[in-house]
Amino acid sequence: MGFRKILFLLVTTASVTSLGIAGCTTQQRDFEAGAQVPTSTTAPTTETPASTTQPQERPGDVPYVPTPQPVVDAMLKVAKVGKNDVLYDLGSGDGRIVVTAAQRYGTRGTGIDINPERIQEANENAKQAGVTDRVRFVQQDLFNTDFSDATVVTLYLLPDVNLKLRPKILKELKPGTRIVSHAFDMGDWKPQQTLNVEGKTIYYWVVPEKVPANLQ
Repeated sequence: MGFRKILFLLVTTASVTSLGIAGCTTQQRDFEAGAQVPTSTTAPTTETPASTTQPQERPGDVPYVPTPQPVVDAMLKVAKVGKNDVLYDLGSGDGRIVVTAAQRYGTRGTGIDINPERIQEANENAKQAGVTDRVRFVQQDLFNTDFSDATVVTLYLLPDVNLKLRPKILKELKPGTRIVSHAFDMGDWKPQQTLNVEGKTIYYWVVPEKVPANLQ
């Protein structure tokens, strides 16, 4: 084989190899670029969905202690919840009050809790119960929450938190709205009913047409 032919083969081989390397590099870059392209064409939004958790904004007002199920059942029964009610549970924990109301009575409900772990747990419980079409859970400070459309409000907080919340309840809720609290009352706002269930106390009020002067 002549020198010129050998030289031609070497140059041709080097050119093909270079093309192969260049081709691989281009494909790799194209893949990496493609991996960075969003798969959704939906415009970005700053609004946080109700089911999405975020860092807890401040410490909670009360420790998390679940309401026993028999007490949950009694709370819903005394409030006479039904499918036309709008229930808000303030400090909803694992969501059992809202979920139970949706399961048994078809009630639409919203749970409010400041703790993201509780929101995640409540959403999972609602999913397992098959009531996600009737309930939602919102990670929020209950004192900054608008629950003025409620027809029933349930609570398991602490005496000082109930008293702090009382003006908001009496000012913002419609007359006739039913309020049910596990374990703690609301000071000199006397309950219309007091129940005892398995050693636990339940207090029941109805928002009056006219708020007494001593409660304003």
